[in-house]
Amino acid sequence: MSAAAAEDLARLELTHRLPGDTRNRFKRSVRALSRFPRLGTPLEAGGWEGFRYVLGPWRWMIVVYEHLEAEDRVVIVTVQDGRSSASALAGR
Repeated sequence: MSAAAAEDLARLELTHRLPGDTRNRFKRSVRALSRFPRLGTPLEAGGWEGFRYVLGPWRWMIVVYEHLEAEDRVVIVTVQDGRSSASALAGR
């Protein structure tokens, strides 16, 4: 997870008053990406080409990631509330 994504998740924990086990829920919800990096839906517009997304432990939580094939790893780049017009993905 990138530093920016970790900050996004921490912000959501505070602003949404998420439960204490949020980090564990989050880890479980993205665990499959290590084995199946193309699991997520591709983003194709608004500067997000090459990125994919999955939903986090809550259906409103959008987890955007990039699969770095040459390095055989996945990097989570942002975690957003898909319901919010202030989301980094809004209007994209």
